[in-house]
Amino acid sequence: MGGMWDEFKKFALKGNVVDLAVAVIIGAAFGKIVESVVGDLFMPIVGAIAGGLDFSNYFVALSKQVSAPSIVEAKKQGAVLAYGTFLTIVINFTIIAAILFVVVKAINRLKAKEEAKPDPAPSKEVQLLTEIRDALVKK
Repeated sequence: MGGMWDEFKKFALKGNVVDLAVAVIIGAAFGKIVESVVGDLFMPIVGAIAGGLDFSNYFVALSKQVSAPSIVEAKKQGAVLAYGTFLTIVINFTIIAAILFVVVKAINRLKAKEEAKPDPAPSKEVQLLTEIRDALVKK
């Protein structure tokens, strides 16, 4: 049993596993931030422009019994096609994809600048040692 525990600790504490765990936690927190930006800031503005309606209440009744004006009550009465919720999720995805695109593009630009930098000139000591080495190799 001790061998399996040691093997598990070695696996769980590998850099990639820890990095992945941190990324998942940060991703979940980032997802909540984006959800709040879309739900609390962006969608009310779009809703106001579209006539004061909240996108989350956009639905089509699939049953004749559905007569409620809100999605919560309508779902209690019968089947509804909640396209407003879907629209909100599509907007969330679009915003996340755009942000990630900008971040990845910025990272790629930084990498390209790092690769383009020339190597620093060797110090005088290194140049002297290189000349001595080359002189000894020629002999």
